[in-house]
Amino acid sequence: MKARLGISPIAWWNDDLAELSEDVSLEECLRQSRAAGFTGMEMGRRFPRDPAVMLPILKAADITLCGGWFSGTLVDEELIANKDRIAPMIELFKAVDAPCIVYGEVGRSIQGDRSKPLTTKAVLSDDEMKAYARKLTAFGEWCAGQGMPLSYHHHMAAVVQFEHELDAFMRHSGEAIPLLFDTGHMAFAGGDVLRAIDKHHRRINHVHVKDVRRQVIDGLDPSRHSFLDAVALGAFTVPGDGSLDFGAIVRRFADHGYEGWFVVEAEQDPRQNPPFRMAQVGHAELMRVMKAAGYTVETRGFPDVSADRLVK
Repeated sequence: MKARLGISPIAWWNDDLAELSEDVSLEECLRQSRAAGFTGMEMGRRFPRDPAVMLPILKAADITLCGGWFSGTLVDEELIANKDRIAPMIELFKAVDAPCIVYGEVGRSIQGDRSKPLTTKAVLSDDEMKAYARKLTAFGEWCAGQGMPLSYHHHMAAVVQFEHELDAFMRHSGEAIPLLFDTGHMAFAGGDVLRAIDKHHRRINHVHVKDVRRQVIDGLDPSRHSFLDAVALGAFTVPGDGSLDFGAIVRRFADHGYEGWFVVEAEQDPRQNPPFRMAQVGHAELMRVMKAAGYTVETRGFPDVSADRLVK
């Protein structure tokens, strides 16, 4: 079985909490991630949106663009508004040979609002969840038809947070909307990570290997602390530095035959947890558990993308 290891730039620059960011360039961020051993990076706010600009930067760093977040609003807005916003991203991702676009629902979400405690998260009724899942399926079908698959990201403080919410969403949505499984968000939400993988492995096309600090999560007051409070307090970290058993998690993915990207996404204070050092810790732990699970990890970074694939 084959796997690829990527990382998110959120450890270097946090889009929601500016104070949790290092003043490093895109080139330096890529250099550090490649030096730590990663061959892919998801897109962050300092990435250029022109493939003719992005490709030489990726090539120089020997890094693949392995995904990137799209802020979807389908829980409240119509398909056309989201199609219009995602269309340029689809063309960019196709041009640089990215595997998927990560769909993150921000409609009714409190994930970016530090004034809203975790207990104020929006909850969809059964009928709302059914309608939402059908709409996401139609959107996923359209994106796939444009040449770029989506990967749906269940997320703390969003409308699909808890394990039972993910179960309902997956039950009412179709194959056209694959799943990004995030170990840290599922654990934070109180779900059973291994059970969720077992239930939904057929739809998983992208994985975020986020670890959690259980003592931080257990110390939160959900009626007072927000999602961003939890991030600032250090709820998340890289594999090998937290409470999750990634040996068991990666073995479970291997048992189900998953092949693809495992992406470290660990937003935390870079002053207390230097991103390059943490990237090294996460990569070393993943390589250890990948080998034990029987994975062969791809060591080549930049893909073979020819100039004639650039979007005009």
